[in-house]
Amino acid sequence: MHALDAVAAQGEDTPLGESWLLGFDTETTGTGPDDAIVSAALVLRDPSRGYEGDTVAEWIVNPHHPMNPGASRVNGFTDEFLEANGAEPGEAIAQIGAIVAAAQALRIPLLAYNAPFDVRMLAGDLKRWNLAPLPAELLVVDPLVIDREVSHRRGKRTLTYTTEYYGVEPHGDFHDATADTTAAVDLVAPMTRLYPQVGGLTLAGLMDWQRQAHEKWRVSFNQWLSSRGRRPITDTWL
Repeated sequence: MHALDAVAAQGEDTPLGESWLLGFDTETTGTGPDDAIVSAALVLRDPSRGYEGDTVAEWIVNPHHPMNPGASRVNGFTDEFLEANGAEPGEAIAQIGAIVAAAQALRIPLLAYNAPFDVRMLAGDLKRWNLAPLPAELLVVDPLVIDREVSHRRGKRTLTYTTEYYGVEPHGDFHDATADTTAAVDLVAPMTRLYPQVGGLTLAGLMDWQRQAHEKWRVSFNQWLSSRGRRPITDTWL
């Protein structure tokens, strides 16, 4: 993604609403720890230009790992299609990791909806193919975590429902990596406008704020689960 070459490093005091963003989304063989990426998209967003100025990079990857039938029904990928059309994972995953690392060096946050899933999938594939790992301290924006903290609304918080809530019109069909990435990036503008506490977030305080927000949500959700005799969740964020 050569567009990064022309971007200056951002300061820690950059507000979230004025920050460049690198959106990221994956489609995978499944959701388990041994599953792998089959499709990925990176969307570089210039805050001064919005969607029209996006730079997009896309990959189809042959994971050399069978598709879970449930995942295949959701994302439409089959083993046969990936074998015929997918890039070798050593090359594709290395490219994705290198772009993420270059953006992080410029203090451009990686944005992903439910970020732990996509970050862990990428980290797992980098390790699987003996590639350079992600930076130890990632700067990440997770619109799901932000929305849970500020909107206090009822109902589902899938990407589809959340974009509807914020009035974001999708560019393409959901469960397509590029469409999902663009939709997630599009959420930042209305979130920062509607909620002053989000608009006032700087890159310096971004990670701690999201970690605290996730922990607050987890405690509340576990209380709800416990009241119904269900097991608590132990997931951490990033």
